[in-house]
Amino acid sequence: MRTRPLVGVIACRREVEGHPAHMVTDKYLSALRDYGLAPVILPVWEDAVEGELLASLDGLLLTGSYTNVEPQRYGAERAPENTRDDTHRDAAALGWIPAALDLGLPLLGICRGFQELNVAFGGTLHQALQQVPGRLDHREPEGDRDAKYAPSHDLSILPGGRLAALHPESASRVNSLHQQGIAELGPGLVAEALAPDGQIEAISVAGAPGFALAVQWHPEWKPREHPLYDALFGAFAAACQAHRSARMPVPAVDA
Repeated sequence: MRTRPLVGVIACRREVEGHPAHMVTDKYLSALRDYGLAPVILPVWEDAVEGELLASLDGLLLTGSYTNVEPQRYGAERAPENTRDDTHRDAAALGWIPAALDLGLPLLGICRGFQELNVAFGGTLHQALQQVPGRLDHREPEGDRDAKYAPSHDLSILPGGRLAALHPESASRVNSLHQQGIAELGPGLVAEALAPDGQIEAISVAGAPGFALAVQWHPEWKPREHPLYDALFGAFAAACQAHRSARMPVPAVDA
């Protein structure tokens, strides 16, 4: 019998050798497995929202990606810097988010997933933060993978929030590999952490009965080595385990 909570991981749709493919980078799957979870890749057909499928899961992970949410999804014109879309993923993510929350499914969003959560709640995005007055350049730095994912700016964790409850320190340092970011926060979402330039870096769903957090940075990269990343994945894993236990209670044993 399967004992690990089953976590759906949204795929990106890309062309591989001339064929459409549904893909997830290994770092996300490995992070989930390392925290006692069983990941399963979810294809992103435009009609992918199925209540029966979500009801079989114990958690949902919205990953990062080199593609962006189409600006028409939040009523904006395309900026010249915004060059890569994934319309199939947009449709799936924006359908799955409300459905998962309705089911009380633990939800963790990372980078693009963070932005998808904001758009799903009616928020908007800056398409090129480096062009916004007063904002830092949050784009991926040069170097090898360790250099790209190394902590690069401070993070202020706002008091009294869900993220603050997971991490005892009010400050941390996180990596930064994104060009887009939240412009207007969606109604029903709560800011949980800020970059030094005031850019929102973490959000939660107000009133959600369970775990519903998203972050702009990439905690999936060597999470055991970073206290905040470790706290995020540990809390998500605990929420998924609790959801599984509630969904599939252990049968009573006759005396």
